[in-house]
Amino acid sequence: MKRNIAIVAGGDTSEIVVSLRSAQGIYSFIDKEKYNLYIVEMEGRRWEVQLPDGNKVPVDRNDFSFTNGTEKVVFDFAYITIHGTPGEDGRLQGYFDMLRIPYETKALDDAFEIRVEDYYGENGGVIFPNPNAPTGILMPLDKIEDIIAHNRDVIVVVDEAYIDFGGVSALPLIEKYDNLLIVQTFSKSRSMAGMRIGYAMGNAKLIRYINDVKYSFNSYTMNRTALALGVEAIRDRAYFEETRKKIIETREWTKKELRALGFTFGDSMSNFIFASHERVPATELFEALRREHIYVRHFTKERINNYLRISIGTREEMETFIRFLKEYLKEA
Repeated sequence: MKRNIAIVAGGDTSEIVVSLRSAQGIYSFIDKEKYNLYIVEMEGRRWEVQLPDGNKVPVDRNDFSFTNGTEKVVFDFAYITIHGTPGEDGRLQGYFDMLRIPYETKALDDAFEIRVEDYYGENGGVIFPNPNAPTGILMPLDKIEDIIAHNRDVIVVVDEAYIDFGGVSALPLIEKYDNLLIVQTFSKSRSMAGMRIGYAMGNAKLIRYINDVKYSFNSYTMNRTALALGVEAIRDRAYFEETRKKIIETREWTKKELRALGFTFGDSMSNFIFASHERVPATELFEALRREHIYVRHFTKERINNYLRISIGTREEMETFIRFLKEYLKEA
């Protein structure tokens, strides 16, 4: 009997569109001869299952099931693709734990790095970011290739949203592995988050599958403004390199200053630093910074609740940030 798999997408943030598109991609990759696949959309109180005929039916939250005609369908496994709340703050995981429904979110090791051996077992596909978010840690190409080589019968997706800030892309591996898909975006290094421009690179067959999904749901994913600005962003290579260099230089300067103030963090290769102070709790620093209208991100999730994700701004902004920390930590 085939297992019922829920690809859970949506969420309560502006990333909902990205999440839903990710779910469609995953749906197209997983073998439907082996599994019954359903996309479950979550947005606030609305939890709905997409049926093969295009209709949607509500999810029964009591046991994470739905009714298709006269048949009650209970899910055996959940594949979480939600960006932000409730997929990244532990709420959804706690819900599935309560119902004893297995789901897949591999934990990082003590150094916040991926354990490649965690990805050797049977699965329906592998997706991971490189550099990681929110740690910024870069996985070397030999480890990426190890994961791909151990998963030749499924799709491996490497999300390289932050790769331009100091990493080496896995793009050359596409020539060697037909199950590798690399996705990148204009939202980070090209500062075009509002345009929602992203792209995928991989084997011609994989790209054809993605286009099949895209044309089935929405053939026009970009407006004329986004298309025009995206083209100009590619043409203006000099500006891109100049701004990228400034961010990298400012990040490395900020790392040095934070270390001197007693912060610890991984070697970020992104446009943010995931840091914890040796004495002062992250919650206290977060509130103190916010009172000065300096905004960083604080996570309440267990294991990372004593860390701050510090985005790299201009050199002047980061100098203001460091100057405040120096004064505050003197008295803390």
